Amino acid sequence: MSNPPISRYPVPKLADLPKDIRERIEKVQEKAGFVPNVFLTLAHRPAEFRAFFDYHDALLLKDGGLTKAEREMIVVATSAANQCHYCVIAHGAILRVYAKNPLVADQIAVNYRKADLEPHQTAMLEFALKVALNSHEIAAADFPPLRAHGFTDEDIWDIGAIAAFFALSNRMANLINMRPNDEFYLLGRAPKR
Repeated sequence: MSNPPISRYPVPKLADLPKDIRERIEKVQEKAGFVPNVFLTLAHRPAEFRAFFDYHDALLLKDGGLTKAEREMIVVATSAANQCHYCVIAHGAILRVYAKNPLVADQIAVNYRKADLEPHQTAMLEFALKVALNSHEIAAADFPPLRAHGFTDEDIWDIGAIAAFFALSNRMANLINMRPNDEFYLLGRAPKR
């Protein structure tokens, strides 16, 4: 069986991309061992590619009160709620690696309330889902419970910003019918030997 296309829009060849984008993709390929399809599909529009990954990196690669695994938990939970196949599979794989837990991504994707999480992580995801699905209902009363779990106002901003950014990402992935790489399905499922 041949693989279906990774996007319903044209996917540029790596060699045809602007140098900065090509170099970024090659670095990812060197580190991961493959090129995640998000890089190739979004390269269809170079200016938007740059803006997307600049904001992505500002949210997910920064220092702060949230761990890398917690940031990925937000992505998986909100992407599942937004029915984004690509982001649940790709970020589920990243979450499994960061958390060193082969179960957590599937648990969160299906129902974060039943996942093996710490209470502060459940509270974080509750708020992230509110941002992703019902942001018009956010009120001052939503902040004290998060603070009681040890989140600072800057952490709460990060939770909300990651949820909001991935609402955009989820919708674009669904728009272009972005297909997850096969490599993501197995990543982080078994411990490295």
